[in-house]
Amino acid sequence: MKKENIMKKSETDWDRIRNMGDKDIDFSDLPEVTPEMFANAVVRKGFKPVPQKKQLTLRIDQDVIEFFRKQGQGYQTKINQLLRAYMDAHHTK
Repeated sequence: MKKENIMKKSETDWDRIRNMGDKDIDFSDLPEVTPEMFANAVVRKGFKPVPQKKQLTLRIDQDVIEFFRKQGQGYQTKINQLLRAYMDAHHTK
């Protein structure tokens, strides 16, 4: 992307937008919403909630701990991701 495109100032009149009321908005170019559109709509519930983490004391072989610690910051998160991947792969519904 060219630098002048990144640095270009917005030409939007933000003060006018902020002061605009609902009656000032032109909806004439929007399609009419029909009952069929609602019947075919897909309901989305958003992202899955992030599970709460719980502190746990766990005995792990010394060489395993050293391996992950050498990975640097975030090694506990990596261990958690590996355990989750294993759980997901072996989880039966």
